[in-house]
Amino acid sequence: MLLLLHHQKNKQTNMKKILLSIVATTLIGVSMQAQTNEPKGKTVVQVFGNFHSELAEEKPKPAFGLERTYLGYEGKLSESLSMQAVMDIGKSSDVGDMHYMAYIKKAEISWKKGDFTFKGGMISTTQFNFQEKFWGHRYVMKSFQDQYKFGSSADLGLAAYYNPTSWLTMDLIIVNGEGYKKVQSNEGFNYGIGATLTPLKGFQIRLYSGLNQGNGIDKKDALNLAAFMGYKGKDFSIGAEYNHKMNTLETNSYDQSGLSLYMSYILNKHINLYARYDELSSTDDWYSKDESSAILGAEFKLSKNIKISPNLRLSMPKAQEQDNTYSAYINCSFGL
Repeated sequence: MLLLLHHQKNKQTNMKKILLSIVATTLIGVSMQAQTNEPKGKTVVQVFGNFHSELAEEKPKPAFGLERTYLGYEGKLSESLSMQAVMDIGKSSDVGDMHYMAYIKKAEISWKKGDFTFKGGMISTTQFNFQEKFWGHRYVMKSFQDQYKFGSSADLGLAAYYNPTSWLTMDLIIVNGEGYKKVQSNEGFNYGIGATLTPLKGFQIRLYSGLNQGNGIDKKDALNLAAFMGYKGKDFSIGAEYNHKMNTLETNSYDQSGLSLYMSYILNKHINLYARYDELSSTDDWYSKDESSAILGAEFKLSKNIKISPNLRLSMPKAQEQDNTYSAYINCSFGL
């Protein structure tokens, strides 16, 4: 039995090495091809900040916050090739809220030919990237799966997209499974398959299933399931997503599920209103941070790259000993 487990661990380790070799070979090959082409691109600079304060407290503690800064470059190497290299500088829960750490968020090469697109390196994952873009207010609040850590927004690996018709896009992804902050710290991979459908103009459906292999003898594989449906019109958008995660923390029966509803309304080219409601639950209430939450806000676009958004937030913990919290924020985003 021990020999079998040892063999299985060595097999996963070898697979990790093979994936890293493929990614490295792809990047080297593309780099050599790009030497004959003059890259055309732009600098990436994006900063997320806020001013916030808890409400309904005897002694509220208002504070300024700098949540995240992206620095990098994106460019087109040829008609088929493009690249992105972006550094993420933000808070780390591992070392405390007063500290900032820098990570490589993206270091990806993309190759597009006909209906196919391939990406390799430190790439954006497909688990909730579509929902995040539809929500459209990432600088105010992360999308549901990112907010409640159902998965990572970027990881090291490979992804393929196939767009056979105007109404269907399919995608496959294989990544390390630890995200961009802990590259290859565990054994196993994260596999994902998804499909995006546009049956009617403005109406979109997104389905996704992912398997993250467990790390260790007693660790269980985690399964992610997600379904999204949304509509974007000329002046408004509305979306709904349901997410389910089985064996959270690689532990049997530690399941989580959640619903997120969001909408926005465009008043004019400079102002839009938005609202969102989240519901997070866990099997047998094992997760102490289960909650319902809501946010209501307005976004002011001072220019193409400068946004300011005052908003009110309500958090309703499901644990009986915890009180509801109310807070006011002024979020901002600016960059190049």
